[in-house]
Amino acid sequence: MLIDWFTVGAQVLNFLILVWLLKRFLYRPILDAIDAREQRIAAALADADTTRAEAERARDEFQRKSEAFEQQRAALLTKATDEAKAERRRLLDEARETADALRARRMQTLSNDAGVLMQTISRTAQREVFAIARKALTDLAAANLEERVVDVFIHRLREMDVQAKEAFASALKTASGPAFVRSAFDLPAPQREALQNALNETFSAEILVTFETAPNLISGIEFGSNGQKITWSISDYLASLEKALAELLAAQSRSEAKKEAKPDESTPETACR
Repeated sequence: MLIDWFTVGAQVLNFLILVWLLKRFLYRPILDAIDAREQRIAAALADADTTRAEAERARDEFQRKSEAFEQQRAALLTKATDEAKAERRRLLDEARETADALRARRMQTLSNDAGVLMQTISRTAQREVFAIARKALTDLAAANLEERVVDVFIHRLREMDVQAKEAFASALKTASGPAFVRSAFDLPAPQREALQNALNETFSAEILVTFETAPNLISGIEFGSNGQKITWSISDYLASLEKALAELLAAQSRSEAKKEAKPDESTPETACR
């Protein structure tokens, strides 16, 4: 069998032309469509990845904000709770301090009232005791007691210190009139003579004296001249004792006032705790 090479060549050429035509007009559009579809799919996948990433970022951001909000809420709740507890403690402390202050003032008032009452009672009792003592001495005073008073007064004249004696002697020298001797009762002549001799001896001079009675001198005697005066009486002892007791009560009152003032100075420390 003979091979027709022309026919074979024509067939081969036709095949190649057919392949080119198929590739040019059939396969290329299909391949282009496939490529376009793949590109669309890739773009869609890329968009999906982008959307997923954005969704994940949004989710993470939401979760972060939720956690931050929860932490902030917990912190605010804790702060509010602590502030409420602190305010409650402050109010309780303030109420307790106010109650303590009121109680202290009430006790202080009661103590002061009691102190004032006791002082009033003490002063009243003191005045009554001394008034009774003076009345009793006035009722009991008699001539024999006055004689003893004169003896004591003479003894005091002789015991005068030099300075007092010189001052009295100067007053006697410059006096325009006689000196005076006062007593609750009229002194008998022997007592007057004893007093005159004691005065002359004490001041080393002849002293002119007038004798007077003074009922207010309870069991006492008084000698004076030109503004100078020497007095001795049981009433003076009572007055001195009364003054000493009054000063003692006043000092005790001041001491109690200082002690009561000390707790008030510590109130600021209590208020700052």
